[in-house]
Amino acid sequence: METVLRPAIVAGGAVVLTLLVGWATDLLLRKADDRHGDTPLWDLLRRARVPYQLVLCAALLRGSYDEAELFPEHRTGVGRTLTLVLIGAAAWLVIRIAAAIVETTYTRYARAHHDPARVRRVRTQVTLIMRVVSAIVGVVAVAAMLLTFPAMRAAGASLLASAGVLGIVAGVAAQSTLSNMFAGLQIAFGDMVRIGDTVVVDGEWGTVEEITLTFLTVRTWDERRITMPVSYFTSRPFENWSRGTPQMTGIVYWHLDHSAPVEAMREKLRDILRACPAWDGRAYGLQVTDSTPNTIQVRALVTAKDADDIWTVRVTVREQMITWLVAEHPYALPRVNTADAVLPPHQAPSPDGTSFRRAYEFPRGRG
Repeated sequence: METVLRPAIVAGGAVVLTLLVGWATDLLLRKADDRHGDTPLWDLLRRARVPYQLVLCAALLRGSYDEAELFPEHRTGVGRTLTLVLIGAAAWLVIRIAAAIVETTYTRYARAHHDPARVRRVRTQVTLIMRVVSAIVGVVAVAAMLLTFPAMRAAGASLLASAGVLGIVAGVAAQSTLSNMFAGLQIAFGDMVRIGDTVVVDGEWGTVEEITLTFLTVRTWDERRITMPVSYFTSRPFENWSRGTPQMTGIVYWHLDHSAPVEAMREKLRDILRACPAWDGRAYGLQVTDSTPNTIQVRALVTAKDADDIWTVRVTVREQMITWLVAEHPYALPRVNTADAVLPPHQAPSPDGTSFRRAYEFPRGRG
């Protein structure tokens, strides 16, 4: 009877004690969250209650396993399993606590600073820091798990002896990966590109959605995702429209007939912009920038507070100006000229057209 009751009491007591301690801890965190509603730390710490209870339960079972005398013939295997669970749960708990602290720090910084560029920069750094911390904790946890096996401890000396050769081989084999990792850290703390920045890479316009230690994801305007190695942004030029101030100047082109009413177009541009909410009112202008034998090129300059608004202003100006030209000045639209050529005064055509024909006749040879 004792062989049955003792394991049941030890295992059941560990589980019950874990649940009670977990419930009490969660209750204290809930009260702290209600009392300090200005910080999300306590609510974020509540998300760690599962690894916390798992660590507590694994520790209690591992410490009392010898007294429980449960499966004595498999004592070594069960004890090592509980140790592995304890190490894994402890790593999970450390990552959750670190994430809660880092997220709380970022939230306080975002509330205290109203500069979107600085907030995006800190957000990028925080994201990469958490990935580095998670990677380090994961590597340490795996190493600790491996060292629980005697065979791995015995092989440690030979592994350390060949570490130099293995390091060289791994460095050559993982050269691309390591370069991307260092590029990710350079991006995080070099402030070249941040999460939420509007960029143009390889002719694609989009917003930086995710930055990791090895790759970066850009969400384009048509909801596509472009994944690129972070080393691209440290080795090649790219456009960052969110760098510095987000204000932008946009250009709209029209190809029109030489008779287009340019002055009237300037007045119409002013009316269109005054009715466009996306225009920031800083500046505008309209000039003839080029001409060809058949058309002229008219360029309008408009301004807006960011990349999204400048797109709206450009398409609005282009559409409404063309609509106005079609309705009010259709002669200003480009067309193919089919009228007779105007000759110089000394070759003016006679009423019967003789001089016109002579001007375009080639001399004929005799015979």
